[in-house]
Amino acid sequence: MIRLIGYFFGIGTALALLAAAGIGIYVGNLAKDLPDYEVLAKYEPPVTTRIHASDGSLMGEFARERRLYLPIQAVPDRVKAAFLSAEDKNFYQHPGIDVTGLGRAIITNFQNFGSGRRQVGASTITQQVAKNFLLTSDQTYERKLKEMILAFRIEQTYSKDRILELYVNEIFFGLGAYGIAGAALTYFDKSVNELTVAEAAYLAALPKGPSNYHPFRHTERAVERRNWVIDQMVMNGYVNPEEGEKAKAEPLGVTPRRTGNYVFASEYFTEEVRREIIARYGQDALYEGGLSVRTTLDPTLQLFARKSMQDGLMKYDRLRGFRGPVQTIDISGDWGKALGDVKALSDVPEWQLAVVLDSAPNAVRIGLQPPREVSGAISDQRNEGTLSKDAMTWAMRYVEDGKRVKVKSVADVLKPGDVVFVERVDGGEGSYNLEQVPEVSGGMVAMDPHTGRVLAMVGGFSFSQSEFNRATQAMRQPGSSFKPIVYAAALDNGYTPASVIMDGPVTIHIGNEVWTPKNYDGKAAGPSTLRNGIERSRNLMTVRLANDMGMKLVAEYAERFGVYDKMPPHIAMSLGSGETTVMRMVSAYAVMANGGKSIKPSLIDRIQDRYGKTVFKHDDRGCEGCMATEWSSQPEPELVDHSEQVLDPMTAYQITSMMEGVVQRGTAVTVSELGRPIAGKTGTTNDEKDAWFIGYTPNLVVGLYMGYDKPQGLGKGSTGGGLAAPIFKEFMGDALKDTPVVDFQVPEGMKLIAINRKTGMQANEGDAGTIIEAFKPGTGPADSYWVIGMDESSGGGAAISPQAQKTIEQGGGGLY
Repeated sequence: MIRLIGYFFGIGTALALLAAAGIGIYVGNLAKDLPDYEVLAKYEPPVTTRIHASDGSLMGEFARERRLYLPIQAVPDRVKAAFLSAEDKNFYQHPGIDVTGLGRAIITNFQNFGSGRRQVGASTITQQVAKNFLLTSDQTYERKLKEMILAFRIEQTYSKDRILELYVNEIFFGLGAYGIAGAALTYFDKSVNELTVAEAAYLAALPKGPSNYHPFRHTERAVERRNWVIDQMVMNGYVNPEEGEKAKAEPLGVTPRRTGNYVFASEYFTEEVRREIIARYGQDALYEGGLSVRTTLDPTLQLFARKSMQDGLMKYDRLRGFRGPVQTIDISGDWGKALGDVKALSDVPEWQLAVVLDSAPNAVRIGLQPPREVSGAISDQRNEGTLSKDAMTWAMRYVEDGKRVKVKSVADVLKPGDVVFVERVDGGEGSYNLEQVPEVSGGMVAMDPHTGRVLAMVGGFSFSQSEFNRATQAMRQPGSSFKPIVYAAALDNGYTPASVIMDGPVTIHIGNEVWTPKNYDGKAAGPSTLRNGIERSRNLMTVRLANDMGMKLVAEYAERFGVYDKMPPHIAMSLGSGETTVMRMVSAYAVMANGGKSIKPSLIDRIQDRYGKTVFKHDDRGCEGCMATEWSSQPEPELVDHSEQVLDPMTAYQITSMMEGVVQRGTAVTVSELGRPIAGKTGTTNDEKDAWFIGYTPNLVVGLYMGYDKPQGLGKGSTGGGLAAPIFKEFMGDALKDTPVVDFQVPEGMKLIAINRKTGMQANEGDAGTIIEAFKPGTGPADSYWVIGMDESSGGGAAISPQAQKTIEQGGGGLY
């Protein structure tokens, strides 16, 4: 018997050894094909790129996976405790595999065999790291064995804290959120340090199956799972029973963080920055690189720019009457649901959508668009209001078949079922004003002339309505706002502000064609100084001046200033017939405001990578003395500007002084009401299709245009001075409020001489109509009266007789 037992024992031992050898060979083969776990040391997950305004406030986030990487040291203990309790309570004790948990899972699965239930897993946090980073999610025993082997190896290579750090930053939480920091923001709009026990427990419950514990679709199930995690935290000693019961009594409290832009009215700016990041570094860097972008946006100035532009567009649009409802819906049933499906303007929160319920001669009853619940469902709340006739007087002229019709009854304008925009009347309970999205649009840019930093940008009335950025993408003719480039070129090449040019009919032969430009008013003022020419925006003088000095020179300066990359030297271009953008025109004016130095317009101050290293910085000015560690009576450090000098500083002051005259006496006199030194120029294109104004103080340049996206006339008399300049004035009034008045600085060496405004010659004592003009060294008023363009046949100038000169000085001859 003993021999028989020994025989069977030997066979069993041999079989066991063979089985062990087989398993060893199998596991060894599996181990050979395992991925390299050392890649975890170089782990760089896709991280959210965040864009900030100049004051640090968040403007927008871009990511394929909304994740913010968080070192484990920055994760609060209660958050760690929640995850350990939910996923792996023995994490800090086991070697990668929890034998106790594994045994428990085997018994449970054996008991559930044949029941159709899903098998229970026993993966530790380390195993989940191995699976998420290195393996697939296949439900096979082979994958499970690979997971275990990798878990052992990972534990031998990395610390427990490092493994936990990888886990909490990689896992998916649902709602597009990855990693604990991204989840805290997405679900509760909080940082991880602000999470309560209940909130941390809910987030710890999600990795098991985010869709199964959705906060709105499966609320009860989510609360049940969260409470289970809280109980585990109590059982493991992380939370006392009283705290646990209090946390379990709390509602989920999920308040999803809104996506998109966070600094109000910054949508156009943010989108422009997004495009620039992609152009610089590619889409992967934007959506996965975790860049930190500090922009140049000034949120306060942005609000001023938005308001002034919207006010100007709405004022113009209202004068053209009401164009009809946004759409018409059926109100026979639940009007709230039908109205809730109509898209509102998310970036114009002052306005609400409303539907007309009843219409009478003097008022209409309206139903307001119901809000949406946090879950996205339309609320059951139904609110009503009133639109009185006094609140929509501008709409009593409405457009029908392209013609404006005047009516007396409100019922003739609005009918039941009409969906319109309304705005609550301040202090009026239930009373609203009728609003309308302007058909006309425009773009606006505000810039620091010394650095090129774009401080504010408006690309249209509403980004929600149209994402097309009219400040940077719309190619428009600048019209007369281009003239300062022509005059600056002249002043830089021998002309003076007192040079006299003939403002009279001129004929230009271009090949077989003949061009006869005209002034806006159709009149001619006769011989006039360059100053008068720009103040009164005289087309004929500008054409003569450009023709006299040559269009190649004008083109060279336009390219220097960045208005065009390559400007064709056609004479019509002198009147701004070439298309460009608001951004380029504002940058050109910044050159003149900056003493003739070139600037690079920039929406970005600096960009840092995910590790905090600066990879781009806009301001490249040097400052050697700025890094001094102590004061040793050394000179005060100064910023060294290496910008190219593209215009003589004296020329820059001369053209600035001349454009101050545009504001004080010329086509933009409305701006003078600000009572500050401001230089600027209006612009009106052919057939009044676009109205421009660009102006500046010593420290701020602002430019804008108004026009239809599909170019058409704005209407007779719709000029830059009448439409664009008031918008500029409103913005500057807000932007410069409570700031000191700053004068334009006269460059050292310039001579200030009193001249006769009409002749350009030096004024005699007691002469009327004099003005102080700035001259460069070696120049001054002419000794004799000379008119450029008087002799048209030769294209040159002609001297004037003393008698004619006296007549001009006295204002005779119908010249003004």
